[in-house]
Amino acid sequence: MSAARKRVAVVGVGTMGSQAAWRLAARGAEVVAYDRFAPGHDRSAAGGETRIFRSAHFEDSRYVPLLQHADTLWEQLEQETGRELRRLSGCLLMGSTEHQQMATVLQSIAEHGLDHEVLDAEAMAKRFPQYRLEDGDAAVLDRRAGFIHPELTVQTAARRAERLGARIHRYTPVREIVPVANGVEIRTDAGSEHFDTAVVTVGPWVKDLLPELPWEVDIRRLISAWYVPTTDAWFGEERPAFIRTTPTHCYGLPSPDGVSVKLGLSRALHKPAGDPNALDRTVQPEELEIFTELIRRHMPDLHPDPTRLAVYMEGYTESSRPLVGPLPGADNVVLLAGFSGHGFKLSPAFGDIAADLALEGRTPQPIDFISTHSRTAA
Repeated sequence: MSAARKRVAVVGVGTMGSQAAWRLAARGAEVVAYDRFAPGHDRSAAGGETRIFRSAHFEDSRYVPLLQHADTLWEQLEQETGRELRRLSGCLLMGSTEHQQMATVLQSIAEHGLDHEVLDAEAMAKRFPQYRLEDGDAAVLDRRAGFIHPELTVQTAARRAERLGARIHRYTPVREIVPVANGVEIRTDAGSEHFDTAVVTVGPWVKDLLPELPWEVDIRRLISAWYVPTTDAWFGEERPAFIRTTPTHCYGLPSPDGVSVKLGLSRALHKPAGDPNALDRTVQPEELEIFTELIRRHMPDLHPDPTRLAVYMEGYTESSRPLVGPLPGADNVVLLAGFSGHGFKLSPAFGDIAADLALEGRTPQPIDFISTHSRTAA
């Protein structure tokens, strides 16, 4: 069966699903997508107005070719839609030179010839006085980096898919995915529909929908907090995002409106989310103490009282590597799950990979290190 005649369901039209729908529709597949809410919602991990795009990678230098593929597709989606989805304002990567993640950053830069600049304490004090470095810290400016508009991106990719012929069922939760002899059945409250293949990208609802999944995906509740600067340093000519690896792993982005700075924390500092359908969105005062200490120690010109708080969810695997590929025993069901807080920047690439796998059963992209084929069950 040719790709042009293949019927593909996309279950979940968020970060990954919207991109998968776009890439599948662009290849002429008959795409029907389902979402329990609607593209661009803030009930999972895609909210918060900004997410970081970067070329260098902390976790594993093998992601860099995938980032480069995503970079190309980001430009393509912007060209096809006429929307600015990201801005390449740079990203500062800071932390102890003895920390493994900083070593991985430098390794990925060296291996792939990435456009970067290493800044010493004097250069940092002159160009980025809003940050405080500690003894033993390194600072690297990733120039092919910046921020993405997540809600706009999801809506834009979904709308582009629709203009290419995809159909999206909004406010339609999928209750069951059933592999059958000649394809897959997607069951909702409205009934059952048959497809040749399905792409499953349901984020924190993955264990609800696939309770027999042989891998653990730990769903965590994360907090974003916005703080107003007391100086103009954050909104000068250079406005890079930043990531700090030590002593507390955190990240931040100056807001596009030039008013505040968004701060967030890493996995180890997030609480379990519990039931994804009943997420606790109330932030207790004691949960802000770690943000207050970060500001005191590393960003003292941010006012310590936040002006805005938001709560989201993310899914983490034990290895922090995502699950990408067919479900065990069901090659016509392609899974994208557990992106561990660093998937948004890669989402066009993973959408394209999902289309490869759904239509051809294979992909030319280098995913062996994250493929479900190469993973053992938890």
